[in-house]
Amino acid sequence: MAAPDDRLPISVLLLVRDETRDVEELLPTLAFAREVVVVWDPRGERSARDAAERLGAHVHDRPFDGFGPQRAFALSRCTQDWVLWIDADERLDPASIPTLQRVTAMGALHSTVVMALRTTTFLGRRIRFCGWGGDWLPRLFTRRTASFDDAAVHERLQMDRSTVLAGMGPFGLEHLSYRTWDDCVSKMVRYAHANAEKSWRAGRRAGPLDVLWRPPLRFIRMYLLQQGFREGAHGVVLCGFAAAQVFLKYAELWQRSRSGTRA
Repeated sequence: MAAPDDRLPISVLLLVRDETRDVEELLPTLAFAREVVVVWDPRGERSARDAAERLGAHVHDRPFDGFGPQRAFALSRCTQDWVLWIDADERLDPASIPTLQRVTAMGALHSTVVMALRTTTFLGRRIRFCGWGGDWLPRLFTRRTASFDDAAVHERLQMDRSTVLAGMGPFGLEHLSYRTWDDCVSKMVRYAHANAEKSWRAGRRAGPLDVLWRPPLRFIRMYLLQQGFREGAHGVVLCGFAAAQVFLKYAELWQRSRSGTRA
């Protein structure tokens, strides 16, 4: 670990539940930051919390009630001028650190956002098609004017009159979210439920036809229109998982619509 004066004025914002292996891999790579703020869901693996604390993070316990509220709580515990938003299954490209140094050296007098290019792997393969060619995401930002919305999933960073910096150098993340078959299955189910909840809260409803035709349309869009076929067998499996997630989402939304209940 570098001496505190040598670290960048960055608070790393990280949510954790069961990701013990990811925490043990990720935190040592964040030694350039002045603090790492971890919010742990007590319904998860205690070993994940223990690993974060052992590796020097400031750990706070809070039951998970959606990504937006959870991340807003984590942001409220950050103390540095700049915040780096990263997930446990992401890895910062080492070539990004000089970019972070240049940006933070400018100070934090204005509301500023820096976009990161995130690439994703699926079962060990870097995915370039299926609509997964790479996402530009707001991941480094000044703290004082930042907030998160209350979305259960796909939460958004909100900034007051922000300036988006470009041309400062490489800033990239590698997304390792789907390393094993169990990862794929558990996240498919969890994200389907979260998206159904988000749609229900937004007043959307579903009928049997949504359950029937939306999943194959998702497969066709990803596999044909977004050229998932160019990924070989990985493309078939990935597009199949995406279609299955859509099926589960609309099946749950249909059940809620039919019964008039939240779940």
